[in-house]
Amino acid sequence: MDWFPLYNSLRIAGISTVIIFFVGIFAAYYISKAPRVVKGVLDVVLTLPLVLPPTVVGYLLLRVLGPRRLVGAWMLSAFGIKLTMTWWSAVFATVVVIFPLMYRTARGAFEAFDETLTYSGQSLGLSNTYIFWRIRMPCCRQGILAGTVLAFARALGEYGATNMIAGYTPGRTATISTTVYHLWRTNNDALAFKWVMLNMAISFVVLLAVNTLEKKNSSEKGGG
Repeated sequence: MDWFPLYNSLRIAGISTVIIFFVGIFAAYYISKAPRVVKGVLDVVLTLPLVLPPTVVGYLLLRVLGPRRLVGAWMLSAFGIKLTMTWWSAVFATVVVIFPLMYRTARGAFEAFDETLTYSGQSLGLSNTYIFWRIRMPCCRQGILAGTVLAFARALGEYGATNMIAGYTPGRTATISTTVYHLWRTNNDALAFKWVMLNMAISFVVLLAVNTLEKKNSSEKGGG
């Protein structure tokens, strides 16, 4: 059994999750403080990948990153870097697909934060950076961690956009999801079933972690 799809899926999911962790928190923090109209417009734009079919997301990415498109052609001619049909091409797809999960979860956590703690910190002369990392983030950590874990699970199982922009090449771009489809298409149901069960086991562990975080958060709020 070739374990490359598992390694590649974990690699892509891990990199994508790290990216959206910081970008999602940054966007959630500043948009939560934006005027109502601006917040509404940005919410729609940033959450759109969550409701679009993954294949549509993949198609739109190809329109931008394809070798004959604006960004893709420029990267290819200027640096000799092809932005599609490589393992890291899937990172673009998963980042776009899972970003709304992290953004919405983090924004909800920030909006539930008691701003009087911020005002108290400011009255004591604490910097906004200190208040954010040492007061706001610890108070919102359970929601942010839950969003991070959920985004990782979604990235691990991403198929539609990943298949369109990275394709399926054994030993190079294959992921668990694309491997399952390829094995099913070639009538190798036994091996496809093994990958399905492995993916389900990982997803079960991830969802168990999310539920644990949510219960812990609820108990802390109830105790407070």
